[in-house]
Amino acid sequence: MGVFNVDDETTSVVAPAILYKALVIDADTLTPKVIDAIKSVEIVEGNGGAGTIKKVTFVEDGESKHVLHKIELVDVANWAYNYSIVGGVGLPEGVEKISFEAKLSAGPNGGSVGKLSVKYFTKGDAAPSEEQLKKDKAKGDGLFKALEGYCVANPDYN
Repeated sequence: MGVFNVDDETTSVVAPAILYKALVIDADTLTPKVIDAIKSVEIVEGNGGAGTIKKVTFVEDGESKHVLHKIELVDVANWAYNYSIVGGVGLPEGVEKISFEAKLSAGPNGGSVGKLSVKYFTKGDAAPSEEQLKKDKAKGDGLFKALEGYCVANPDYN
């Protein structure tokens, strides 16, 4: 099995506590509101904390599809959240799971700095393609920007 790591960093004008609430605490209800393709996020096992399995249902190419997320860490005090895609169509061929470690911190002018580490656990030694990495990054950036946009458009959200 190979493990391939991709790190990313982004900034936001939204304060970390508010952005964390949107990205983690309220994500199950907000995400389907701000991204048309996502139809639902539901807990299929657990209580929302570590060990919980969530099913994210979305429409792609006119078909209803889903991915399974396993939550590994919810650390509200440190604005950290770790989860893995463990099933469904979100796993490219040859990939066993994809793990995400996300952490927000205070940024300039009251905003946030978000750091993300993504690990691809492959079934062999083949690395994910550049095309796959770009596609996955675009999806992640889109989710982040959509929820950030919700916070900016709704200044009373907190």
